[in-house]
Amino acid sequence: MFVPAQSQHRFDPRQPFSRAEARAAGLTPEMLLSKRFHKIFWDTYVAREVLITPLLRAKAVIRLVPSGSFISHHTAAELWGAAPPADGATHVTLPSACGRLVRQGVSSHYRKDAAQITLRKGLPISTPEQTFLDLAGFGVGLVDLVVVADGLIKAGHTSPALLIEAAGQWSGRGCRLARRAASLAREGVDSPQETRLRLLVVLAGLPEPRVNMIIRAPDGSWRRRYDMAYDYLQLILEHDGRQHAEDTGQWLTDIFRREELDQIRWRLVIVTSDGIYREPLRTLERVRDALLGCGAVGIRKTFKPEWRLHFPTRWRLPSQDGKRREFHLNQHS
Repeated sequence: MFVPAQSQHRFDPRQPFSRAEARAAGLTPEMLLSKRFHKIFWDTYVAREVLITPLLRAKAVIRLVPSGSFISHHTAAELWGAAPPADGATHVTLPSACGRLVRQGVSSHYRKDAAQITLRKGLPISTPEQTFLDLAGFGVGLVDLVVVADGLIKAGHTSPALLIEAAGQWSGRGCRLARRAASLAREGVDSPQETRLRLLVVLAGLPEPRVNMIIRAPDGSWRRRYDMAYDYLQLILEHDGRQHAEDTGQWLTDIFRREELDQIRWRLVIVTSDGIYREPLRTLERVRDALLGCGAVGIRKTFKPEWRLHFPTRWRLPSQDGKRREFHLNQHS
């Protein structure tokens, strides 16, 4: 029998607590089941006015596990500021299989070898590099793993060099995936969609664009920054999300940016989320044609097939019940 890793503290309903703690504080079962409290997990509650966040869930889970346990995998990536693929669970790693936590909404792991652990916001948590390796070992796909890596780098918690070093020293499950993903991680990436667009281009065999391109005025002052560019061709790639269409200020800014590009003879290719998720082949064709139109040489006529493994097309078709169903179809170049 293990002793949960929690310390004695004054009862605070704004922090996760158990039914036993509620009883000790004078709360009746009826009060606990009322609208005054949220149920986070089985036997874990918090006051209704408290927003349930990944951090709060992590705090709730760490109370229930043995000493030496730590927040890991997807949850650690979220707490470090990255965007892992959503799976709805709070992930925690235990020092042994003994005392493994079984709760709906909790995914518990255990490991025999040592892990790199630190503290963040008072919680034991895997380091950014360890989190990256754990996700590779868990089986997260290449594109999602690079999205995590770029997010960790953007948040200032690691660097491409540190990820490459960590992956190179690791020989566990997913080590090859980790090494490749680390080699594809870049500094200056602002969003997961930018990572996905860049990888779509690269995995198809087209030249890799430069990330975080800054165009300067003749006097050297900062003028505009763009997601990606082939600066030697004066060609820019931009991901354009719905917020650009719904935000009037952003929409006007985008218009002025495009007019400035016309004035200095730069070409702009704008890709929406549909161009990544539903029409990736068309996006690749647009980028290839733009490269050729700007004078690029050595551009492939046919794309490498690997991109189709990571960017299957999604078609939405109406069904008889009136609801839209989503289908996947791999495209061929």
